[in-house]
Amino acid sequence: MPFPAAIAIAFAALIASFAAVWLVQLRTRNAGMIDPVWAATLGTVAVFAAAVAAGDPVNRLFVAACGGLWGWRLGLHLWRRNAGHDEDYRYRALRDQWGAAAPQRMLGFFLLQAAVSVLLSLAFFVPAYQAAPPTRIAIALALVIWLASVTGEAAADRQLRRFLARPERTGRVCDEGWWRYSRHPNYFFECLHWCAYAAWSLGRPWGWVTLAPPLLMGWLLLRVSGIPLLEAHLLESRAGYRDYMSRTSALIPWPPRRPPANPTIDSREPGP
Repeated sequence: MPFPAAIAIAFAALIASFAAVWLVQLRTRNAGMIDPVWAATLGTVAVFAAAVAAGDPVNRLFVAACGGLWGWRLGLHLWRRNAGHDEDYRYRALRDQWGAAAPQRMLGFFLLQAAVSVLLSLAFFVPAYQAAPPTRIAIALALVIWLASVTGEAAADRQLRRFLARPERTGRVCDEGWWRYSRHPNYFFECLHWCAYAAWSLGRPWGWVTLAPPLLMGWLLLRVSGIPLLEAHLLESRAGYRDYMSRTSALIPWPPRRPPANPTIDSREPGP
């Protein structure tokens, strides 16, 4: 299948999937289910790209296996996290902000996510259509990055889930495991995951295009819908989060900083 046609079909499928979620949330008033659908559909797009592309079989196998497993694992995790719970605070805040125009603007927001998703999917389509096989160094580097990112993200997700499941930790800050070294280790590993496809593709025709998805994901998480919104919420809902911010790296895992000699007292911290 020609490259433009494959991209167009993937874009149409993403639009249809996200529009279906929008129709469901009109009834449930829970837009948070777009998150697992986003991950699972991108994983499916990776398999689709590998199936219809005319590139080297090794390239296509890498895209199908790594893109598919990443998306379906993340989608299952997000489904388990969101199903049966109230609407995520991000979507609830948007709904409150938009008021009577919320249905139409939520549709526009979902369609924007579809456009972003098709840009991210270039990480799958470019290597799948590359005729030349990868070098051994590219294979080794890409697989190491992919394994480190997916296992790291799964570990961070599991650590946070177990922390939040303990009643005595309700309203507290998770600073265990990867969360001791990064305030958002799951975001870090998510960005790292997209670098695997660049490592696989660079040095061959159009390989430079695969640099766009990790840069786009990093920008979204750091500047748009990830860390800024989440940390504004956590500062209001988690005791001690400001102190946690002062000693812990925002994204890249790093040893905690020493607390200042005269730390500022957080008014939400319980007294002695």
